Amino acid sequence: MGVQTALDAVRDAPGIVEAIRLADDLAFEAGRDPGVRTLRVLATALNGEDQVAAISAVHALAEIFDEQAARMLTALLSDERPTIREHAAWALGSGLPRFDAMGRLIGQIAAGGFTGMLAQRTLEKWSTTAAETLAVSLETALLGTDEPGARARLVETLGLVRPAIAGRLLLEIAGDDGESEDARVAAIAALGQRRGVAGVGEALDDLVSGDGRLAEVARLALIDLDAVPDARIARTTGLTIGQLFLHADIDPSLAAVGAGDNGGIATLLVRLGDALVADPSTGVERVITLSRGPVSQAAEDLLEIGSATSGHVYGRVPLLPQPVPSAAAWPLRVTARRGIRRILRAAGPVDLLHLRMADVGSLAAADVARELGIPTVFTVAPDPHAVIRSLDRSGALTRDGFGDVDLREHFWFRARLVQSLASNAAHSVLFPRPQLQRDMSQLVGIDITSHPERHTIVAEGVDLAVVDRAVLAARAHVAGAAPDEAIGELRTLIEQLPADRRALPLVVSLGRMHRVKGMATLVEAWAAGSLRERANLLIIGGDLEHPSIDEREQLDRIDAVVPAGTRDRVGLILAGHRPNDVAALWLAAARFGLPGLASPGGVYVCASVKEEFGIALLEAMATGLMVVAPDGGGPATYVQDGVTGVLTQTWDATRLEAGVAAALDVAAASDEGRADAAHEMVRTSFTIQAMATALGPVYRGVAAEEAELIRAAGVTL
Repeated sequence: MGVQTALDAVRDAPGIVEAIRLADDLAFEAGRDPGVRTLRVLATALNGEDQVAAISAVHALAEIFDEQAARMLTALLSDERPTIREHAAWALGSGLPRFDAMGRLIGQIAAGGFTGMLAQRTLEKWSTTAAETLAVSLETALLGTDEPGARARLVETLGLVRPAIAGRLLLEIAGDDGESEDARVAAIAALGQRRGVAGVGEALDDLVSGDGRLAEVARLALIDLDAVPDARIARTTGLTIGQLFLHADIDPSLAAVGAGDNGGIATLLVRLGDALVADPSTGVERVITLSRGPVSQAAEDLLEIGSATSGHVYGRVPLLPQPVPSAAAWPLRVTARRGIRRILRAAGPVDLLHLRMADVGSLAAADVARELGIPTVFTVAPDPHAVIRSLDRSGALTRDGFGDVDLREHFWFRARLVQSLASNAAHSVLFPRPQLQRDMSQLVGIDITSHPERHTIVAEGVDLAVVDRAVLAARAHVAGAAPDEAIGELRTLIEQLPADRRALPLVVSLGRMHRVKGMATLVEAWAAGSLRERANLLIIGGDLEHPSIDEREQLDRIDAVVPAGTRDRVGLILAGHRPNDVAALWLAAARFGLPGLASPGGVYVCASVKEEFGIALLEAMATGLMVVAPDGGGPATYVQDGVTGVLTQTWDATRLEAGVAAALDVAAASDEGRADAAHEMVRTSFTIQAMATALGPVYRGVAAEEAELIRAAGVTL
């Protein structure tokens, strides 16, 4: 079509999502037709106000393999616009090493953040052909850098470079008592990859004899140093499946669900792992769930993982001493990759790795899977595509302002990561959606009708036993039984409200306190009109004592509407996160009421900007609650509008308010029939056992195909 036509298509695209997809055509045309005029056309986009077109031009330059285009791309590392500098650092990784770019890329690494991660990724790619130059450049940069964080990032990058000069300097830094702890940790961790280098084992042995964080990291580095890649042997027993989510502290009790990024995915992985190994028909004998955790726990986990031949086991990937939100975790790519590799090697042969999120964990895990020859299954969802489209249509995201938002949200990179993970996966799993084929094509760019045997639709599921126990306990309390500990805690919270509010029903929302989940929007909708007079509002989720950046943003918005000192008086209860079984009891209490404190007929509200499926929604429906949910994505496939719930545009506070009001009307008037229908719908279609059963053939098929590939290649990997 030509470069100019391709650029016009990007500029004229009906939405930002479409423009991002059309950027691939622009890059293809630029690579197909290099030359002075092509560079001029791209320069017009780079200098224009349309930031989507400008970013597209950056990546198009990377596809032109001539000196002039490379100089233009390198020059963009000094552009006054941070978003252009960031995308230039990323795009340079697709070409040959540029010695005139190394200094500026190293400067970006020292500065840190997402841009630093992209710059480090580019230099890592270059290190195979420009290793000596890169090692010298990093050593020079360290000589002129004093800030501890910057030094740690430079040392970590040095650890990715193979020449002996890098090993010598890493040994010096690891043993230097005058160096910052973070820089020493980076050096020690890198030494674990230096098998055969003189002095490394002795240095790590000395460090292990100490105490504290340095000794713990040295212990893991020794494990890495001694590790031998597992032999890919044919299995005669059941499958071993790996699954991960690194932004949560996942444990079998689900005690931390709802804090930070520890949301529904944590609940899902625990319940699903248990269900897979409990059902012989799945063919899964062992599930390894990877999540973040303290470095002190990581070595202990390796012993259990290495000895367990069956069941559901957990492995912790040590990231930082203090958890960081997922949006800020991208610089932990190298640390995450080492931790994931360590666990998978300790596990012995792993048949496949199931990836689910376009985050740093999946980015790192995909690298490890490629290195170890492990096939992947990827659950494809239009995220961040659906968020981009929602913000675009609401006017909150514009072409002229896209770059500034992208610096915070990393929309472009995450969208490309989804495409990469999907295209490299042995099999894709899809959530049910009302217009699945259309959405996958228009939003993600995947034609699921092409090779349909590589795509399977699998609904998520809930543990109905937990819900049913909660319903029985709530019914018993209404009938006169003494409250158990969880219901007693809820009664205590409601007793703080004024007496005139204790006859009202509860509107409940459960989940992470994050802007995508819409907790603050729900409070705004509830407080703005008549809803506050009709019901009390209970928010379950968030770490209220030590809020993350995202949680603080939501709490500040809530405080602006309902100041902290007035919450009880107006009927707002922020309960913070609770274990999954406690939350289930509180949902049941909202349906049946609490004698003397809350009337029956409560409703559950999911105010998410987008919801790919909705574990908490299904739990609420199984409880028998009337629900309010987004009118797109997964919920629209199972919420019967006006009967079992209300579908609405939850990102709009006015429409959300109307939806909650309508749900309260139905809940007050309906009988047991509606609740029974909702429970039956979950029981027949959306249990965790049904999800495990559906995934069994997917896993067995991928493992069988991989075994055939190995056989056909005539090698053992």
